[in-house]
Amino acid sequence: MKEKRRLAVITARGGSKRIPKKNIRDFLGKPIICYSIETALGSGIFDEVMVSTDSEEIAGVAKSFGAEVPFMRSPETSDDRATTADVLSEVLREYEKRGAYFDELCCIYPTAPFVRPDDLKKAAELMSEKGADTVMSVVRFSFPPRRALLMRDGRLVAHYPEDQLKRSQDLEAEYHDCGQFYLLDVKAFKAQQAVVMKDTAGIEMEERRVQDIDTEEDWVMAELKYKMLTEQGI
Repeated sequence: MKEKRRLAVITARGGSKRIPKKNIRDFLGKPIICYSIETALGSGIFDEVMVSTDSEEIAGVAKSFGAEVPFMRSPETSDDRATTADVLSEVLREYEKRGAYFDELCCIYPTAPFVRPDDLKKAAELMSEKGADTVMSVVRFSFPPRRALLMRDGRLVAHYPEDQLKRSQDLEAEYHDCGQFYLLDVKAFKAQQAVVMKDTAGIEMEERRVQDIDTEEDWVMAELKYKMLTEQGI
């Protein structure tokens, strides 16, 4: 059976408004994007690890840590309106112009320092086992959404009255996207033009290894979590 060709794409646009230069900002001693690059390279499952960026500065940092930047991102996929699917489609088109084709594509976000090589290996194994279109990282909600409350004219009402008095352990676990990585079947992606596709499988992450990094407060929390995990050898 032919070995699958896999491409890792780290999407790193230059224009970050809430945290300036977020993708190359120092995170405990090195630019945060470097964690994603090193994890992808360390997994050993990719034929190429590349960074899609419109920034020469980001491109320089990426190359210095071992990633490829064979072309720069176009203006059309560099603004706030461009989706991740738009960026990945452009990457595939550019590679195909150069005669390079891939069976699977892994989108890894540049601010995902908690992803480990083993997570990516497990995703590849799950993709093969399940034959899924997408394998993505997810985390369990820390509090059951079925016990949610709504605010109506200053009064609280149960969003799901039928579940309001149920014990947490009696409710089915619910999950949400970690915003870390997505392993995609290229053929399915081209057909559906979506990152989360019809047949999607999940890799559950521990809550302590998940952190949105959109604000300064998020950044501080991410560094605290990472330090704790490092100190504990986890």
